[in-house]
Amino acid sequence: MLSSRKKNALIYVLAALWMVMLGAFYFWYQGRYIRPFNENTVVFDAKSLQLPAELAGEGKIRVVHLWDPPCPCNVGNQQHLTELLHRFAGRVNFYVWQKTGSRGHLPEGLNGLQPLSSLPGAEQLPASPAVAIWDTHGQLAYFGPYSEGAVCSSDNSFIEPVLEALLDGRTVNSPGGLAVGCYCPWKS
Repeated sequence: MLSSRKKNALIYVLAALWMVMLGAFYFWYQGRYIRPFNENTVVFDAKSLQLPAELAGEGKIRVVHLWDPPCPCNVGNQQHLTELLHRFAGRVNFYVWQKTGSRGHLPEGLNGLQPLSSLPGAEQLPASPAVAIWDTHGQLAYFGPYSEGAVCSSDNSFIEPVLEALLDGRTVNSPGGLAVGCYCPWKS
């Protein structure tokens, strides 16, 4: 049997070892899963953005998700985009445009996005992730971010109000704007 002095020393050693392990786990977790949020101010402008010829003109509302796979800001909007796909399914057509020259795949929940073979004017866009929405007449109604800030959800989204207004037959004309959030430069 251990003396009380040895027992106390063993308890202190085990407690110190436990604290060291917790500290190591904390730094490992922080380095692997917690990313710093770097706010960027971006002027979203879509003067030159157009639908491909095969999608132009009258039709359903068209939403184009613009993304660059290596951009860490994509994670914040993918769940929101999945919710949009389910909420507006059948009433809105969803497409995706991936930055030219980039590699990557969307998560499984976003398989409902139809890839575009071209998107005239996309090379001039300022940042991603972004979204472009064309109304039923083929006019650009909205271009910009999904939301402002570090988190993108239906609570702070710019997209739901635009889609609801268009589905109600109201006109929307917001082909650009200034936003602060997590964005990656689009131009190389």
